[in-house]
Amino acid sequence: MSNTFGKSLRVTTFGESHGGGVGVVMDGVPPGYQIDLGAVQHSLNRRRPGQSHLASPRDEKDQVVCLSGLDRQRTLGTPLTLVVYNKDFKSGDYDDLSQVYRPSHADYTFEKKFGLSARSGGGRASARETIGRVAAAAVCEQILKATVPQLQVVAYVDEIRGVKAQVDHPERLTREEVDQTPLRCGDQKAYEILEREILQAKRNGDSVGGTICCYVKGVPVGLGDPVFDKLEATLAQAMLSLPATKGFEIGSGFAGTRLYGSEHNDAFYLDQGRVRTRTNRSGGIQGGITNGEDIYFRVAFKPVATIFKPQESVAKSGEPVTMQPKQGRHDPCVLPRAVPMVEAMTVLTLMDHFLRQQMIEAVRG
Repeated sequence: MSNTFGKSLRVTTFGESHGGGVGVVMDGVPPGYQIDLGAVQHSLNRRRPGQSHLASPRDEKDQVVCLSGLDRQRTLGTPLTLVVYNKDFKSGDYDDLSQVYRPSHADYTFEKKFGLSARSGGGRASARETIGRVAAAAVCEQILKATVPQLQVVAYVDEIRGVKAQVDHPERLTREEVDQTPLRCGDQKAYEILEREILQAKRNGDSVGGTICCYVKGVPVGLGDPVFDKLEATLAQAMLSLPATKGFEIGSGFAGTRLYGSEHNDAFYLDQGRVRTRTNRSGGIQGGITNGEDIYFRVAFKPVATIFKPQESVAKSGEPVTMQPKQGRHDPCVLPRAVPMVEAMTVLTLMDHFLRQQMIEAVRG
C-alpha cells in the first residue's frame, strides 16, 4: 500500500480517522529554511471540520505538533515529522454499520485487498488523512516563498450540482477573497444559491458534489519532465489521490476537443524579451514542462458517500440488507474543505518538481 508521494521530496502520511492521530513524515526537505508553525496551523484551520454550518460538526482543533526535523524553527534536512492527535472521535456512531458494506465507501474493497478494514470511520480512506498533506504543503509553501516569491496557488469552488460560480478574473483571486464565504466560491452573488443547494441536501439527509478550480501564478519555466513525469500527469495523480475525486482536466480540458488545431494552438510572442503565449489553452504546460504562463485546472468531487437515506447493500455475512445510518457527523458537501486540500497537493507537486529542476540546473552548471 503506497502512502508516499513524490521523488525528490517524499511525503508519507500516517494514521486513521478514529485512531490516536494522523500526520506526515517529510523526507528530502532542504536544510536551513525558517518554518513558522503558526502558518502550518493556519493551513490546518482552513481544512478542519466544525468551521461552518456547511461542514461536519466534528469538533477537532487539529493542533499540530512537530516531532522532528526542526531546530529553532529551522529545517535540519532530516525527516520532518508533524502530527495531529485525534480528540473528538465517536467510534460508537459506527457500531450499527460495522457488519455492512456501506455504498460507495472503501469497506468492501479494503477488506478484499487486506483481509480486514477499519471498523470505525473510513480509516485510511477518510478525508482526515489529508491533514498530513496540508501540513506538509504549508511547510513547502514557506520554502517556495523564500525561493520563488512570485509563486501563488489559489483554489476555489467552481461549481456545485451544476450551479456554477461566476468569477470574472479567477487568475486574480486571492485566498483571502476566497475565504470571505464559508463556501469558498469566490463569488458573493452565487454564494447564497450554492449554499441553498448544500443545505437542502443536508435537510434531506443527502449530499452534493461539484468541481474546484485551481490557479497557479508566477510559475517558473522548466518545471516537469517529459514522458511519464509530465507536470500535468503528476498533478493528475496528486488530485485523483484525494478522497472523493472523480475527474481532472487542465487548460482547455475536454472543451478543447471541440476546437480545430488552428483555434486551439497558443501562439508565441515576445513581451519585453520574454517568450509568452497570446492564449493559454495549454494551461501553462507544454510537453509536460511549464512555459511560465498560469497553470489552471479543475478537479471533480463526487457527492459525499455517507448519506442518511435508506440504501440497499450487502452484509458481511452475505445477506442483502437495507441500511440507514442513524447518526454521524459528515459534510453534506466536501468541496469547501477540499479547497485547501487541492492547494496542498498542488504545492507538494510543484515542490517536488522544483527540487528535481534544481538538481538538473546544478549539473548543467
